[in-house]
Amino acid sequence: MSLKIAIQGIKGSNHHQVAQDYFGADIELVECLSFDTLVDRLLTNKADKGIMAIENSIAGSIIPNYALVYHNNLHIIGEHYLNIHHNLMILKGQKLEDIKEVCSHPMALLQCKEFFRDYPQIKLVEDVDTAETAKRIQEQGLRHVAAIAPSVAAELYGLDIVAENIQTIKNNATRFIVVKTKNKELPKEEINKASLRFITDHKRGSLATVLNVMSDCNLNLTKIQSLPVIETPWKYAFFVDVTFGKYDAFNKAKSLLNIMSEDFKVLGEYKNAML
Repeated sequence: MSLKIAIQGIKGSNHHQVAQDYFGADIELVECLSFDTLVDRLLTNKADKGIMAIENSIAGSIIPNYALVYHNNLHIIGEHYLNIHHNLMILKGQKLEDIKEVCSHPMALLQCKEFFRDYPQIKLVEDVDTAETAKRIQEQGLRHVAAIAPSVAAELYGLDIVAENIQTIKNNATRFIVVKTKNKELPKEEINKASLRFITDHKRGSLATVLNVMSDCNLNLTKIQSLPVIETPWKYAFFVDVTFGKYDAFNKAKSLLNIMSEDFKVLGEYKNAML
């Protein structure tokens, strides 16, 4: 039986590409037009695992997804980095000068902002997904409307690409995490990265003390992101990614951080995809 993989978006999206890269072609896609729906599919056992974008090298962190992982008790079991290529595509027979409106995911529009400075007549419209817009253009025969999507979407939905790689920064990558409702136990010798969440005291130097513990335990801090604790105004939770050479060092840091910080939680232990 094929794995059911929940993705944000539909066939032809970047999430679809990551699902194939990570799990192979023999998967059953569970298409979701929002990350909230994706989480719901996992919690109701309609999907085995999920793929979630978590940060982009240009646009930064997708902050709500950190909260979704934490509040729904999801476990990060892996990660994948994908080089992003944004392409402008339209109905066959149309030309670039025919475009009056471009619909795409807000992140895609943000990453292609500079390209559209030369086309002030084109209206940029936020939509739920890149590939979904491409599919709608094809199904409804939408003229004067373009989508920003991966090249595979143009192939799937029979559209013409009128401009390739329109992202502002060509070296544009997104980090995706692989999540499920239950933790996946890897052999400790294979684990060299972890995602953590904790709250520090509202005292001077409290965060620095925690970071020093990580350093003393030979953990390398690769990401830190703060999020407000909704229930307590002006209090912040920190989401941190660390890499390490030996699991024992991380294990020691976990014990110390559990004592030194409030509401400490390991969100996932997995392999570093950058190695």
